[in-house]
Amino acid sequence: MSGALYNRDILALAVGSVDFPPREGARHRISMRAPLCGSAIILDVDADDRGRVSGIGMHVEACALGQASATLLARHAVGKTLTELRAARNAIASWFAGEGGSPEWPGFDLLAAAQAYPARHGAILLPFDAAVAALEEQAAPA
Repeated sequence: MSGALYNRDILALAVGSVDFPPREGARHRISMRAPLCGSAIILDVDADDRGRVSGIGMHVEACALGQASATLLARHAVGKTLTELRAARNAIASWFAGEGGSPEWPGFDLLAAAQAYPARHGAILLPFDAAVAALEEQAAPA
């Protein structure tokens, strides 16, 4: 791997994931794994009655890029809806596929070097996939 891929900014973001510990009693707990690289996340999401994220906790077992992505999600997801998180996730996937510019998620520009490493894309998408799945669960009719 390139030094540009695992730089000081990425590593600083990666350790930031510990600032969002699992949330006992969270409204939604989602456990997901990225099939290609084996990265895993347990994501706890609380949302208000309007479906806006009100809190996030997590346990991440991933490379520094996956951990950095999880930190970026957790830092900026509060107040977001399922529609907004799905749009962010889809923008990231499109960017990885070379179909658009850098996603408009705060701090995501720090992950730009990862675009050239398809084996890392699943780890980076994983936190966003988990957040979307959690909010879809809430939106599903009972």
